[in-house]
Amino acid sequence: DPFVPQVQQYRKFLKEHAVFKEVIPFKNPVVLSKIHQTYRVGYLKDVVLARVLDEATVASLNSIIHSNNAIVISLLKDDSTFIQELFARLRSPTTSAESKKNLVYFLHEFCSLSKSLQMGQQLPIFRDLMNEGIVDIITDALQSEDKKIVLMGTDILVLFLNQDPNLLRSYVVRQEENLLLGLLVKGMITDFGEDMHCQFLEILRSLLDSVTFTGAQRDTIVETFYEKHLGQLIDVIILSCPHDEASTGKLAGTAGRVESQNSTRPEILLNICELLCFCVVHHPYRIKCNFLLNNAIDKVLLLTQRREKYLVAAAVRFVRTILSRHDEHLISHFVKYGLLKSIVDAFVANGNRYNVLNSAVLELFEYIRKENLKLLVKHIVDSFWNQLVKFEHLPSLQSFKVKYKQFLENCGPETNVNAPDPRKRIDERALEKEEEDYFNESDEEDTTSASHPQKVQSQPVLSNGVAVSCPSSRPRSGGLVDYDDEDDEDYRSPPRKQTETSEDDEGSMESLGLKRKLTPKEKEPGLAKKQRLGKSSKPRDSVFAALCSTLSQAVLPSKKTANAMHLSTQSGEENHIEKESGSPRSCDNKSPNEGNLREKESPRNCSEYLHGPSDNRQLSGEDPRSLLPSKSSPEMAVNGS
Repeated sequence: DPFVPQVQQYRKFLKEHAVFKEVIPFKNPVVLSKIHQTYRVGYLKDVVLARVLDEATVASLNSIIHSNNAIVISLLKDDSTFIQELFARLRSPTTSAESKKNLVYFLHEFCSLSKSLQMGQQLPIFRDLMNEGIVDIITDALQSEDKKIVLMGTDILVLFLNQDPNLLRSYVVRQEENLLLGLLVKGMITDFGEDMHCQFLEILRSLLDSVTFTGAQRDTIVETFYEKHLGQLIDVIILSCPHDEASTGKLAGTAGRVESQNSTRPEILLNICELLCFCVVHHPYRIKCNFLLNNAIDKVLLLTQRREKYLVAAAVRFVRTILSRHDEHLISHFVKYGLLKSIVDAFVANGNRYNVLNSAVLELFEYIRKENLKLLVKHIVDSFWNQLVKFEHLPSLQSFKVKYKQFLENCGPETNVNAPDPRKRIDERALEKEEEDYFNESDEEDTTSASHPQKVQSQPVLSNGVAVSCPSSRPRSGGLVDYDDEDDEDYRSPPRKQTETSEDDEGSMESLGLKRKLTPKEKEPGLAKKQRLGKSSKPRDSVFAALCSTLSQAVLPSKKTANAMHLSTQSGEENHIEKESGSPRSCDNKSPNEGNLREKESPRNCSEYLHGPSDNRQLSGEDPRSLLPSKSSPEMAVNGS
């Protein structure tokens, strides 16, 4: 190679510097040859021909390496004595620390090379290793003081989880006191220097995952984690953030279990915050109970006091994850204890610098606005707007303030409507009382109207002692039935009593007139006809009355003639009463004492006596002139013949 300043001794390096460590002697020579060939092909590809190889040659060399590894793993897994000897040395208390370290490295390499096999062959190998007790070996490795051995053990666990997570989960559930889970949490908060990785976070995520892992095993692991190990992670955050001693004793209730971590690496705190966000998403009920009981949210928000901006942004992201659950209890918890104050203070302290923290807080406000979290919108504007007013020029905060005003406009009438008003209740009760009184009065009126017609009907009585019934919608009982006019004229009432007076006759005539006015519609044509006859005969009646009055003054009747006139007018009046009452009487049934009673009444002039019968004939449809013959003398008219 002309570009290399001096010649490279590749063979010398392979013979003198490359050391082949055989932890357990390989009895199969094919395994040894394939291991050496694979190492030389890799050295040729990565060092000797690194700058001159084309892609096709690199692909050919990679296929050779992959094939050799598959052959080596297949030969080793089929050798049962080799696997048993490997685990026996790992469990032996007499094995030195250096030998155990090499055994762990060999076990890690063996598991890593197992991925060279086909998918159908990989799972049986991991199951065989699990049955041999590889997890117990890893548990011992995690308790080692050598951090490199701890990291090797975590890499092996990650390989198992990538292959089949249920293999590791079933072991954690069966293990007494869940020692492996506690070691993983302890390793997560341990500072490994520059060799720090995220293997612990990945393992805990896989064990606590509720999507790919369900059933009683998952519940056992989750319950153990929340009861025993979540507090340790929260205490690390408390002890690593600046605060006074009083708040230290108040917040860190279990700080005695964790050593002082004032110099905790920011990467550890970031991983803890990421794990808490994962728990919020996958275990909303359990994390809610823990946060509400232990006030863990306030402790996590102590990260906003750190100098590292990405840690403050992680705390904001933690709050954003909690609010994404839309849990009313957690939102009320934020408002009740003012937990957003630390985020607002960090945003204000950041000023106008456009960085990750600025974007994270603005995105949080934007999410609260878009999701219509009314309680938080009102809380932020009412409590922290004096601090945020200098950032009002930002579009996110302008939209936030507009949303706040919309909530006020929409909630104002609702609160007035929903608010209990005692005066309104009194008015409603008064209205109900008025309605009740109204219906009671209506019932009383109905009752009175039902009983009143009966009283009215019992008052008018005819001269024969029969009560007059007014027409109503109710069915009539007994003999109180209305008859037509023709039937009334033919009806013959029983003889009248002598004790009745003329006032009774006049009352019966008035009641009869009321009855005729309330007759059904079928009687209306007959009444109209009679009224027309009465109107046509009225002028004739007036002429006839004037003639009778003139004759009565001109002729002086004798006493006998006067008596005859009395009897004549008396009989005419009887006919009038009988016609109007609907109970005409015959002259044969008239008692002899009736004339004497009539003579005791006050005297009436001739026109009045003559006018009564004429009116009666008007109502009955007869012409009054028919009572007198066409050739009658004045004396005959006066005598009433």
